[in-house]
Order: sequence, then structure tokens, then C-alpha cells
Amino acid sequence: MTVRDPGTGRPQPMDVRNPITGRPDRALDPIPPDRLAAVAAGLRERAPAWRRADRGAVLAAFGAALADDDDLLAALVADTGRVGESVLERQVTAGLIARWVRQAPALLAPPPERPAALPGVFVGGDAVPYELAGMISPWNFPLLLGLIDAVPALAAGCTVLVKPSEVTPRFIEPLMRLVPGELPLRVVEGDGATGAALVGLVDAVVFTGSVETGRLVARAAADAFVPAFLELGGKDPAIVLAGADLDRATSAVLWGGTANAGQSCQSIERVYVAREAYDEFLALLVDKAAAVGLTCEGGPIGPIIGPGQEDVIAAHLADAVAKGATVHTGGRIERHGGGHWCRPTVLSGVDHGMLVMTEETFGPVLPVMAVDGPDEAVALANDSAYGLSAAVFAATEEEAMEVAARLQAGAVSVNDAALTALVHEGEKHSFRLSGLGGSRMGAASIGRFLRRRAFLVNRSTTADPWWHTTKE
Repeated sequence: MTVRDPGTGRPQPMDVRNPITGRPDRALDPIPPDRLAAVAAGLRERAPAWRRADRGAVLAAFGAALADDDDLLAALVADTGRVGESVLERQVTAGLIARWVRQAPALLAPPPERPAALPGVFVGGDAVPYELAGMISPWNFPLLLGLIDAVPALAAGCTVLVKPSEVTPRFIEPLMRLVPGELPLRVVEGDGATGAALVGLVDAVVFTGSVETGRLVARAAADAFVPAFLELGGKDPAIVLAGADLDRATSAVLWGGTANAGQSCQSIERVYVAREAYDEFLALLVDKAAAVGLTCEGGPIGPIIGPGQEDVIAAHLADAVAKGATVHTGGRIERHGGGHWCRPTVLSGVDHGMLVMTEETFGPVLPVMAVDGPDEAVALANDSAYGLSAAVFAATEEEAMEVAARLQAGAVSVNDAALTALVHEGEKHSFRLSGLGGSRMGAASIGRFLRRRAFLVNRSTTADPWWHTTKE
């Protein structure tokens, strides 16, 4: 909730919690509404020059500066409490920028002119970028998800205004120091009220976050009559069929479900294993999960970042245990140095009557359920309000693909898990409550920030073409 000065009505600084210590150690200073409007207006003024600029060269310089900046990396670590994922996040973001620098020129080239069905008429066209695109991004990957849509929008010729989560604002200052003067990108500090105000100031908005907030953004965008592209939650399933390489599958599922402490929309959050492979799979997964420690102990699992997320994880675990689930590893929220942590947690004896199998947990929790063959696995995997991504492991690629083609999900990793975190070339759409709008991934994603314009040219030599005549 925004705290405002009773005299001026301006938003006041708010405390930002440190995920390692659990204590506030920084003040969030939300940009006032009038200043936000001025920033948006300033970006619009820069739009014509940006469309004429050598955008690839400017973005390339930005990406090169970002790739090696230790201040930015330190801020990401402070924001999230994790190290390995922050290094990877910076690397993936730099790669994202380089990819758009390479691909954008060909994707933005006007289509070749072609003849229309009417004799003598030809169809050409171009693409007009939105003048100002707005992004509202989440706390789990502050840098990557702050720029994953901003970069193709900039490449398309838009100016861009980004409002990251109030949970992780420390990276904003070092990031803005790296932005070249020619690049019309502003990343502003603010809370939910700032995000709500942003929607009314831009020509297109991209939101990444919860379904609940996504609905609010969609309604606000409809009122403002601007397009909204929503990337929302997930409850990603993994299916392990008989004959699959269980060593490979358990390692992939463990990484896919516990990287960033499970705080990713594409995290594996439920696992369906063929009954004949179930016992061996579960034993392997338990052994591997038990060996993975917390970062405060020198391991890879970082703290719980979002305030209150520990309560959600604890509630899901308590519900599962109360309904008969068995905890093999982890299974509780721990306090270390004031922060909240959860070890990789493997559960068995689970079913779809439990929250941990149906609602987004957003923690390093892997419930494993035995199934009688591919049909049951597919039915259970599709028994969800979400449809973001999934994973399938099988003895052969052909068998895995047959199952993958039956899943109601936008991206399916085959013989691996959570590949959408690293592979951005695959065009995909979110199914069900996992989102709305054009693909965030793949070459088509730049098209979200362009309006197509057609030129219909009549080159007929006839003074009065037949379709202009009026028959008596």
C-alpha cells in the first residue's frame, strides 16, 4: 500500500526488506505521479530521433557495458540474496540484447510488394512502432524480466518506461548508469500505485506477475484503450515415462524445480512418473535433493525473496502433510540470519486434492505422483488453471514428442526441464490463466510493439477501372 504525505499527497519512502537478513535496509522512494508523467512525456519527445537512430549500435554498446558491470551484479545479489543465478541472469540478459541487435534489422525490413486480387493494384506496407511502451516487471529476476520485453521494444523503435517490483529496486541505479545517452529507456522506482499510473501513460503495456494483478492491469489497459501483454503464473508439470533416463530426468527436474529456490514462473512444480519407474525415480531424486544446500551454507539455494512468500510455501506444505503426503527432504521454512529459506523439498503420496499440486507454490518444492501410463499423466498435467510450460522425459524423442503435443502449455522441454529460462528463440503463447497476448519469445515477439500499415497502390492504366463503374 502506498504511504502518502498528508499535506502534499505525494508518495513517501517505504522500507525495502533485505532477503538475507530479513530486515529493512533501504528506503523505496516512489516517483511522484507528476514526475512519472513528465518522464513519459520526455520519452515521447525522443521518439522521432530514436526511430532515425542507429538503434543496433546503441543497444550493442548498452549490452557490452551491462555484461561486465560488477556494480550491477552486486546490486542484483543484494536485491535477491542469491549469487549463481544473478551471474547467470546478467549473462542471459547480455545475450538477449546481442540477439536482438543481430535479428532486428531483418525482422523490421518492409515486406516485398505483391499484386492484389484486383488487376493493377499492388500491396506494400511498413510497420509503425508504438511511441512509448511500458513494462511492469517482477522481483524474481529483476534485470532479465525488466529488459526481456524492453529490448525488443527499443529495437522496434519504441521508447520504453519500466517500473520494476518494489521488492527489488537496488539494481535500478547501477543499471541506469549504464544506459547510453541516446537510448530512450527509463527505469523508475515505485510501487503498485506507480505501476497503475504507468498504464495510463503508455501506448502498450507488458506485465509480468501474478494472475490477480494481471487482471487489474488488463482492465486498466482496456480503460486506457491500449494493448496489454500479460505473462502470468504457472504450475508447470514434468512427465517421466517408462524407459526414460532416470539419472538425467532427476537431475533436470531437480534443477528445474529448485533453481532460484523455485521462484520462477517456469519452475517444475509437480512431477508425474510412470508407476514402473516411480520408486527408482523417487529414490534418486531424494538422494540428489538432500545433497543440495543453502547459499548461507555454501550451497546454491538462495533465500525466499518476496515478503510473505514463505507463508504461501508453508501453507502448501502443511496442507499436503495434513492430507497424507510424506516429506522426504526439506519440508519446512527455516530462519538463518533473519532471512527465510526452504531446502529442496521432495514429497510423495500426493494428489490433486492438495494445494501443492494445484496452486502456484513458488518455492523449491517437488511433489511426485505415480501414474499408470501416458494417458493418465497427460490428463493430470492438463488438470490445471495454468498452461505456461511443461517437461517430458521418455526413452525416445518420438515418444516424448507424442506426449508433448497433447499438453496444454505454451512451451514443452523435451528430455530437459525449464529450458524457457535459457532458450528464448522458441515462439510460444501462454495457455489458460498463464497469460494473454503475443509471444514473448522468438522472432515474433518484436511484432507486439509494431502496428502494421498497408499501402494499396493502383497502377492500372485504365482511366476508369471496372470496379469504379456503376452498372445500370
